[in-house]
Amino acid sequence: MELGLVTFADLYRDRRSGQPIGAEQRLANLLEEIVLADEVGLDVFGVGEHHRPDFAVSSPTTVLAAAAAVTKRIRLSSAVTVLSSEDPVRVFQQFATVDLLSHGRAEIMAGRGSFTESFPLFGQDLKDYDDLFAEKLELLLALRGSEPVTWSGRHRAPLDGVVVQPRPVQDPLPVWIAVGGTPQSVIRAGVLGLPLTIAIIGGEPARFKPLVDLYRDAATQAGHDAATLPVAINTHGFIGESEAAAAAAFFPAWSGTMTQIGRERGWPPTTRAQFDAMRAPQGSLAVGSPEQIAEKILAQHELFGHQRYMSHFSLGATDHADVLRSIELFGTEVAPIVRAEVARRTAPAVATGSGRD
Repeated sequence: MELGLVTFADLYRDRRSGQPIGAEQRLANLLEEIVLADEVGLDVFGVGEHHRPDFAVSSPTTVLAAAAAVTKRIRLSSAVTVLSSEDPVRVFQQFATVDLLSHGRAEIMAGRGSFTESFPLFGQDLKDYDDLFAEKLELLLALRGSEPVTWSGRHRAPLDGVVVQPRPVQDPLPVWIAVGGTPQSVIRAGVLGLPLTIAIIGGEPARFKPLVDLYRDAATQAGHDAATLPVAINTHGFIGESEAAAAAAFFPAWSGTMTQIGRERGWPPTTRAQFDAMRAPQGSLAVGSPEQIAEKILAQHELFGHQRYMSHFSLGATDHADVLRSIELFGTEVAPIVRAEVARRTAPAVATGSGRD
């Protein structure tokens, strides 16, 4: 199983000094996090795209290009690219460039976006929310699949025999579809035969099992081999030396972030009781000691049979030193347990005979 990290690079006030962590410092911290994740052997790092004052990254490819220059092995992904409000030609060119800089480690995680600030910013109409994504995904896949490209649609000028450069190292450049729980999006990923990422930010992961089944059924019906299509599960997470240490470090940041987003969307404030319930074995929050996190990831693997787990960490005002220690524990203590057990579970059975002629 591949193990990785996701962050939105939240901007916040330092809990000790009360001073704001500005975008310059936050991006420096982010690169330090990516480098450490590479050094401790994690497989993938995803950076979100937002156009809000509470997040530092509006251009994931810029950050990923910087990361490509200072890392050696880790795969570099958006999380997500808000494709509905992007130009697919520029998306392809930018990620092809990151792929060249990283010698074949770039990935696009495409999604419709859970925030909508980018739509008016780039002159898009929210009433076209799903149509924009479907059309632009079609063009992006055409650009990565062949050249020259001839294409036309409703929301962008047509292309007539266009050769788009540069070309990436990877052929094809990996494109994942990221969803939050919409069945139509899951079906689309399956029909197209694209890898799927499901973000689980609340409730019980078991409730998302039907979506994974729906995805694999849709892929099979479309003529794809569902067994070869990777699935990734993404949850909020944080690892401490102990369960108590992890909860103490992560709860203030998690509750502050979720309450702020909830205020915008009409949700009630989050509580410690909700946090503790979601940290339970059946809950979605992967917050605890290394042993507890390994156990939760493996329990989810039994449920989904997925090939990648992504922990959305570094949430809100989590202290940078605590984040770095969490990354270290993930790579050095959690990952070996998870990888060994998943390898055991997925190893082909060895037939044994009686030894008689």
